[in-house]
Amino acid sequence: MSTTAAPASAPSREDVTRLAAHWGERPSLRSWFTTVDHKRIGRRYLVTAGLFFVLAGLSALAMRTQLARPDARLLSPQEYNQLFTMHGTAMIFLFATPMLFGFGNFLVPLMIGSRDMAFPKLNAFGYWVFLFAGLFMWASLPFGAAPNGGWFAYVPLTEEQNTPGLHMDVYTLGLLFLGVATTVGSINFIVTALKLRAPGMSLNRVPLFVWAIVATAFMVIFALPALNLDNAMLFLDRRFDTRFFDPDAGGNVLLWQHLFWIFGHPDVYIIVMPALGIVSAVLPAFTRRGVVGYALIVLAIVSISIISFGVWVHHMFATGLPRLSYSFFSAASTIITIPSGIQIFAWLATMALGRLVIRVPLLFVIGFVVTFVLGGFTGAMFALTAFDQQVTDSYFVVAHLHYVLIGGAVFPILAAIYYWLPKITGRMYHEGLGRWAFWLVFAGTQVTFFPMHLTGLFGMPRRVYTYPGELGWDGGNLVSTLGSYVLAVGLLLVLVGVVHAIRRGQPAPPDPWGGDSLEWSTDSPPKPYNFPVLPQVHSLHPTWDEPSRKSMESGAEPDRVLADGRRTLVTSELDGRRERAVEMPEASLQPLLLAVAMLAFFTAMLFAWYPVAAGAAGAVAVTIAVWLWPPRRPDRDVGVSA
Repeated sequence: MSTTAAPASAPSREDVTRLAAHWGERPSLRSWFTTVDHKRIGRRYLVTAGLFFVLAGLSALAMRTQLARPDARLLSPQEYNQLFTMHGTAMIFLFATPMLFGFGNFLVPLMIGSRDMAFPKLNAFGYWVFLFAGLFMWASLPFGAAPNGGWFAYVPLTEEQNTPGLHMDVYTLGLLFLGVATTVGSINFIVTALKLRAPGMSLNRVPLFVWAIVATAFMVIFALPALNLDNAMLFLDRRFDTRFFDPDAGGNVLLWQHLFWIFGHPDVYIIVMPALGIVSAVLPAFTRRGVVGYALIVLAIVSISIISFGVWVHHMFATGLPRLSYSFFSAASTIITIPSGIQIFAWLATMALGRLVIRVPLLFVIGFVVTFVLGGFTGAMFALTAFDQQVTDSYFVVAHLHYVLIGGAVFPILAAIYYWLPKITGRMYHEGLGRWAFWLVFAGTQVTFFPMHLTGLFGMPRRVYTYPGELGWDGGNLVSTLGSYVLAVGLLLVLVGVVHAIRRGQPAPPDPWGGDSLEWSTDSPPKPYNFPVLPQVHSLHPTWDEPSRKSMESGAEPDRVLADGRRTLVTSELDGRRERAVEMPEASLQPLLLAVAMLAFFTAMLFAWYPVAAGAAGAVAVTIAVWLWPPRRPDRDVGVSA
């Protein structure tokens, strides 16, 4: 192995030319459809999830306007049910997880020193499925056929006899379709993080954001089958009268809730976990030190991933299950607050011991801590069976849910947007606009959702489209509605700030914040090949560490340049020892074609065009066979076919 190669920061012009030729994609319409570049796919996830967030937010504003005054008639009950269901479904399934996976798509290869995801074509396929599944569900709204049984879809209310029409068929098929994207994306993250890390990046040097993404991916793999089974059985009940949930035919009504919450409670942490990783990634840059308690935070991430699967009856304390079983799930619901608390105290210690630099990303991190802790307090209250039974199905639950999900996901997502916007776009944001956006979002969140605790304690049930004036709920609902508009203005300012940065922002240097992880050692935005020379890592903070920095600035070995093809390094799972170089696939139309065939299959199933569905299933099989068919000429190394 030679140590006299060109410097890592300035490889030979010939090497750079070859890397650009192998990894670059010419801007064209065909390239837009065929790209497998993880950075372009990550940006598409962010934009698409953001658009679904806007649609869900507009639905929420319409509902809040309806509830601002008693006996309002802005929306009919049918319209309200559809907006209510699509709002929850989109926020949970089409915004939060895809947005966070979008950051993962863009950042994980950069953070671990790789040139792409492990399976680039599978990555592109996952995005197209996500896009088509979201359009599949939202396209039903203008036709009055959107899902209308709540994002939780409890049976028997969602069975055919109680909810006729296509509404819940759109829900079940849409989520089954979407589950394909989530599953393949999770597999991709796991393999990427385990096998494509830079040489020297042992497990105790992996960034906390990557730990959070990998833990989330494992949770998805184990949790999603329960939801898929639930949706498949409900679709079969509705379409073919199989009666899985009918007690008169030997079924069980509570089977839906058990399976749904076996997925649903881990899903709270599937949403929150990458957001917690964002907080751990942002803090070092604005405290000028590493996060306190790295090992404890990793253990907390793993603990949450495991314990969250034993808490599902937390959502079923009012269903009449045996009282003895409640005590075990109540205990588990309390215990899971411990690893969450460990992370909160670690972040507070990091801020207390560091030298704070107050910028917009740090403001959103502080807003996250305040809001998430308030949501955590009410979550601990729900762990008490007696209290939970008193407030079940009240607006107190709505308040808690939004404090946890907005505090635990939206605030970190906004911190991530401002923190990584220079890296993603190559442009700096406007600090003044960002600060105004923060204060409006923070104030709007508190004004919107805190009064819901009180209206819930005063007896207002959730899932109602109107209410009589004499019950005393009008004041709290009016305040919540006004707060929702303040929140909307704040979020609009975030969008304005992003557009302003892209169009008029100052050019961003490679590392505007003094960040500690590898993405800040690349250009802003990164080149198609990410790194001209793959890094050699010597510590947890490679851009702060002198040996790691020297390895990126001085002599590099030839097997870290890899300019003779679309190649990246495979390393060992535990200690990051280099094993071999692998060829990565080029741009391909196959991911899009496979996603289109699957869209045709689910659309045909929705409208009961079963011969068309059979043909689409055949097209899916043929496309997969062509995709996996071995090439005529084998690669010089063992490649990555997906």
